[in-house]
Amino acid sequence: MSGRQEAALCSTPQHGYGWKVKLNHVFPERRNQRVKPKLKQLPPLIPLGLRYLTWALNILKDGKRPLMNYFKMKTGKQIYGAPIGGIGAGTIGRGFRGEFCRYQMRPGMYSYHVLAANQFLVTIRNSEGTTVYQQVLSPHKKPKSNRLSSWKWEFDGSNAQYCALYPRAWTEYKIHEHKVTLTCRQVSPVIPHNYKDSSLPCAVFVWDVENGSNEDLQISITMTFKNGTGGKDDKKGNCWTEAFDEAGGDVKGVMIHQVIRAMRCTYGIACSNNENITTETHFNPNGPGYEIWQPLQTKGELNTKSEEYRPGNAREEVGCAVSCKNTVQANSKGRAEFALVWDMPQVQFSGSSTTYRRFYTKYFGSDGKAAPKIAAYALQNYKSWEKEIETWQEPILNDSGLPDWYKSAIFNELYFVSDGGSIWVEVDESEKLPADDPRMEYGRFGYLEGHEYRMYNTYDVHFYASFALTQLWPQLQKVLQYDIRDSISKEDLSRRKHLYDGQKAIRKSAGSVPHDVGDPEEDPFVNINSYPIHDVADWRDLNSKFVLQVFRDFTLWKDLAYLKAMWPQACTVIQKSLAWDKDDDGLIENGGFPDQTYDSWIMTGASAYCGSLWLASLHSMVEMGRALGESTELYETTLHKGKAAFEAKLWNGEYYNFDSSGAPHSSSIMSDQLCGHWYLRACGVTDKVFPKENVKKALTTIFNNNVMKFKNGTMGAVNGMLPSGNKDLFTIQSEEVWVGTVYALAAVMMHEGMVEESFKTAAGIYQTVYDRIGMGFETPEALYEEKYYRAIGYMRPLSIWAIQLAWEQLNSAK
Repeated sequence: MSGRQEAALCSTPQHGYGWKVKLNHVFPERRNQRVKPKLKQLPPLIPLGLRYLTWALNILKDGKRPLMNYFKMKTGKQIYGAPIGGIGAGTIGRGFRGEFCRYQMRPGMYSYHVLAANQFLVTIRNSEGTTVYQQVLSPHKKPKSNRLSSWKWEFDGSNAQYCALYPRAWTEYKIHEHKVTLTCRQVSPVIPHNYKDSSLPCAVFVWDVENGSNEDLQISITMTFKNGTGGKDDKKGNCWTEAFDEAGGDVKGVMIHQVIRAMRCTYGIACSNNENITTETHFNPNGPGYEIWQPLQTKGELNTKSEEYRPGNAREEVGCAVSCKNTVQANSKGRAEFALVWDMPQVQFSGSSTTYRRFYTKYFGSDGKAAPKIAAYALQNYKSWEKEIETWQEPILNDSGLPDWYKSAIFNELYFVSDGGSIWVEVDESEKLPADDPRMEYGRFGYLEGHEYRMYNTYDVHFYASFALTQLWPQLQKVLQYDIRDSISKEDLSRRKHLYDGQKAIRKSAGSVPHDVGDPEEDPFVNINSYPIHDVADWRDLNSKFVLQVFRDFTLWKDLAYLKAMWPQACTVIQKSLAWDKDDDGLIENGGFPDQTYDSWIMTGASAYCGSLWLASLHSMVEMGRALGESTELYETTLHKGKAAFEAKLWNGEYYNFDSSGAPHSSSIMSDQLCGHWYLRACGVTDKVFPKENVKKALTTIFNNNVMKFKNGTMGAVNGMLPSGNKDLFTIQSEEVWVGTVYALAAVMMHEGMVEESFKTAAGIYQTVYDRIGMGFETPEALYEEKYYRAIGYMRPLSIWAIQLAWEQLNSAK
């Protein structure tokens, strides 16, 4: 920390945008997942539930966790702020009150603990060398059982303000009695198109200190951290600590070496650019904490005793600390810079003997000794990270046509790219991929469907979320697509009983797009299709979604080599889908079971959802085939017939019916009925498939009913609404609001020039999640009208980036 006046690089969010709360904030509404299905929704759920019970108990007997664990559904904690860490190397959640929480060190597996020992402390000494103030910078009460009882807790939350604009966050603390203001700026290296730095397991905390008094003050900022992630395994780590200095002594800190589930992991905390850095290699995080508190109170620094500490008891938990002290002159400013690193270079999945090297090891090695180097690199480069972040964000933040809430939502929902259980590893040479395969340079990437739905790259959901990767980290979208492409031809002949109907089928059929690429409790990327409920080989949306993503990517990237690589398998999956056109009218039919992403909502015959996806994929095949000089006659002929059938069977003059079965719910107004049209619009296709006047009428109907007649237009769009103005209660999913689907709907409205309606629709869902129910940074898949939500921390809301693409395309056309 320097006593001179510094030109702070965005010490506070100068633009004023982001999600803001006081540290004593209480949300007006609290929800849970204990939803009770209605009586008429129960018949298909009872046998499904019984089969699930047997399946889940068998998995638990094997010492594993079901990939969808309905015995232990999570309740939103209403504490989260922007998490820390790059992409695919593990993350640590941060609470808006300063908590270190929600640890994801093991790939795809979460530990939802708040560790009291992981804190920042401030010590203020007057010009006479007397300590006049010392405080844990947390509004939490003192931990129980005498833990850290010597520390002063309960900072007044009304005197602190939090602001998150991912991948950064700011917390400002006002210490009025000493006229001191502390601002902690949290920076994670999540930077579009910067693949090296975005892969790093670290974060930087920049503390700007303002002394507004007329007296010089000696101010120390101290960071404390303990081993583990807060669970019982913290006592199994055989952990030991050592001090280090790096970058010629400019960076000093402490490492905690440990083992987490048989994988070596080193935590490192460090501080830079100050002569007055002191360290403590060990304190007891379960004791009173005198080892930290007393020396700080006595002299404003730690007792740097030894270079290394090895506990006498292998089950001992250990904490460490690093502190930065300096004099801040009267009416002046200072700064302290800290880094936190977690180096777990080689990882294994529970069901696999394969060892993977995380992508960042390409630059920092895989020997487990990289923590000091990464800490120094982060502290030396965070300013350039921030410049890149600001260059990326400022065009959106400075756009006067965009509402303030949107400028928070568009960036904060990106948390899931890193904190969605993401894994990013190097590809082993034994795979013998071609030299021009992008996975050779950019590795392999996966992220979970959700924190509670533990499947990597769930493809029907990634279809919505992929707009974030495609625009910001296109190489990650590309390597994901190459994995999906290769999986289409694979088959897994092992048989299993599916939970929905109890029928046995093989796990993966050749010629079909998989539902997912695996469960981290198994052997992902090898054992694909971990989803146990339906036989996804018969799902009507997956094949179309592969084709549409290829076309969307090609129109945005203009990468002919990518298109050539995807084309053969696009032809394969379209050919398979043609078998679902039972009456040869060019339109596929649904099978009378939940055979698409709405996996409890039955579609029978022609459906608006799958039909629109199918027609859009046929048009995409025509356009892609022409770009490659391939024959497109089959696709053109089928499309011509299919368009006529779609209009004849489903258009009712105001919107497209849910399906053509003639059942009571067939006339339901589905908010996602124009999903295929949405993708075509993102590709620059206007009205070549769906009549413009019908699209506009359907969107107006959806807005007037699903949006405005549901919670008075304050909660997005309900999935299904009957023409009577009542919610469609046919299934639990028809009465839900899906956050990611709402953003997709808002995007297609934007494409069609319905700007006001688009922002009104999307604002309702953002304000509900972040401001009303306190579930920001764990955005759920689904909300109910009252009391309930489903599936915290979900992938689909990344579809908000489709709104941004639509906005940019709309304005570029003016």
